[in-house]
Amino acid sequence: MSENISHIEGLLLIDKPSGPTSHDSVNVVRRVSGIRRVGHTGTLDPLASGLMIICLGRATRLAEYVSSLPKSYRAAVRLGQETDSYDSEGAVVWEREVNFTPEELNEALSSFRGDIVQKPPLFSAKKINGVPLYKLARKGQQVPIPERSVTVYDLELISWEQPDIELLISCSAGTYIRSIAHDLGSILNCGGHITALRRTSIGDFYVDESVSLSDLSQDNWMSHLQPSETAVRHLPRLALSEQESLSLFNGQVVEYQSNQPRDQLVKAYDPHGQFVGIVVLEDQFWRAKKIFYGSVVNTS
Repeated sequence: MSENISHIEGLLLIDKPSGPTSHDSVNVVRRVSGIRRVGHTGTLDPLASGLMIICLGRATRLAEYVSSLPKSYRAAVRLGQETDSYDSEGAVVWEREVNFTPEELNEALSSFRGDIVQKPPLFSAKKINGVPLYKLARKGQQVPIPERSVTVYDLELISWEQPDIELLISCSAGTYIRSIAHDLGSILNCGGHITALRRTSIGDFYVDESVSLSDLSQDNWMSHLQPSETAVRHLPRLALSEQESLSLFNGQVVEYQSNQPRDQLVKAYDPHGQFVGIVVLEDQFWRAKKIFYGSVVNTS
């Protein structure tokens, strides 16, 4: 690519197909864009499809503000079989006849709504002492897996054709949908695992906004690139004067004004609409957290 791309930054909303890993998807973006500094904002299992948000260049500094957003999924669950990976790519380790009433199913599903505690699947990227669980599992190592607290904001049964059910799930970041399927099977005493999973949204980003990974090319990727500050479009906006913007850029604090938002974390802009960066409110002063102001001038 003849164009100098060292200063290019932004987000790509990708519709990942079932099959490739998240790392594979990042490599596709690296290849078509020619940019090496690329990262995603949340892993999708190879089996899963749907929305991935990939950051390029300096936008990778904002990935944490996307990865912490709530997620929504459409999940297909097969009851009657438990697998070692909690999905259909694993080996079946337990089978039992599916025999429960609609009332028992609804009661079991209701136990997952709200704040819950779950364990990540053994075959997952969750790290124990710096080592992903799936690597330990492949070596046959047994390690205690710590529980984690997550929140399921909504869980809806949309179809049931025994032994398969389909669910819509809205949940906090860090929720393992495979664990919900596995634990549901345990409650119903028949086993369960994921057969298909699609991520439909991340915060207020929707898969309908995305481009298919297979459609991304060297000729069109820049037409799908969104500005870096899109990653924090959910944060309140703070309008600054020219001098205040320069002060934050130079590492100085800016005094809080009564007409400004009281939120602790905001996205800041100068009078010309240029993204200054992320600033935090501490002791009645705005302090720089991640500054983008002047980035084009300073990346030559």
